[in-house]
Amino acid sequence: MSQLQDKFGRRFHYLRMSVTDVCNFKCTYCLPDGYRPDGRSKFLALSEIENLVAAFSEVGTQKIRITGGEPTLRKDFTDIIRAVADNDKIKTIATTTNGYRLEKHAKEWYDAGLRRINVSVDSLDPKMFYQITGENKFDEVMRGIDAALEAGFERVKINAVLLKGFNDKDLPRFLHWIKHTPIDLRFIELMETGLGRDYFQAHHLAGADIKSQLVEQGWSYDQPAADDGPAQNFSHEDHKGRIGLIMPYEKNFCASCNRLRVSANGKLHLCLFTENGVDLRDLLQHESQRAELVERLHGQLAQKSETHFLHDGITGVTQHLASIGG
Repeated sequence: MSQLQDKFGRRFHYLRMSVTDVCNFKCTYCLPDGYRPDGRSKFLALSEIENLVAAFSEVGTQKIRITGGEPTLRKDFTDIIRAVADNDKIKTIATTTNGYRLEKHAKEWYDAGLRRINVSVDSLDPKMFYQITGENKFDEVMRGIDAALEAGFERVKINAVLLKGFNDKDLPRFLHWIKHTPIDLRFIELMETGLGRDYFQAHHLAGADIKSQLVEQGWSYDQPAADDGPAQNFSHEDHKGRIGLIMPYEKNFCASCNRLRVSANGKLHLCLFTENGVDLRDLLQHESQRAELVERLHGQLAQKSETHFLHDGITGVTQHLASIGG
């Protein structure tokens, strides 16, 4: 079966698969009022996830990131990991988490087949962490990161959203942390969503500013690996950890796009922004539907735009990043 490719020649071998919209944190840039169920959500069942993974694996997907909301809130999260790991065409299984369950379950998830993990830590100051997340769980999350390192994960990444007026003074503290700790620290530039225009205007901080500081301090750019995401990675001979910058407002950000998204309700999203998504769930009920599902995937890729329209202030239908897995 031919690999997914759009009309601009981009190939897609990376799927971000959301398994829930629910999150127990109240991050100011994502869910400042906390998760509010609408009473209608019914997230993909394990059997539907298995059929989804099987179809994507037939069209070249080699990396799957299990996302949310907070994916570890699903009681069958370990079973989901196993279901993905059972497909031998999937070479890399990752997840993104707020880390609150990591301390207790890191080894269990590793044994199930999870190999890469991203933990959201927007500040190394416990008070600022609480101010951003709405939860007083900094120490718990940090112990979880230690547990992940001990469990043997091949890559542990820390995600921090850049926020002017909140964590914009934290760079020295982060750099000190990764001097002796072998983790990848990723700064993510704040993106405007439908519910966050005022917040964006007040707190957006350009990733290019951080990049300039790193270069001045002797950090060097690392050439990306084939399955890397959109981050520009930097390393320093005096630091065990690396730094990645995700800068969606930088020119040509979309040129290297290699990922697709499926929401927790089974909708395919060709981009984090701009469109409503295409329902796949009707074709996730039986293995016999796989050929039709693959055909639908190929048909949708032909309609993918060359770029997002964030530079024009167009945020599309995405109301908050938790709704389709960030």
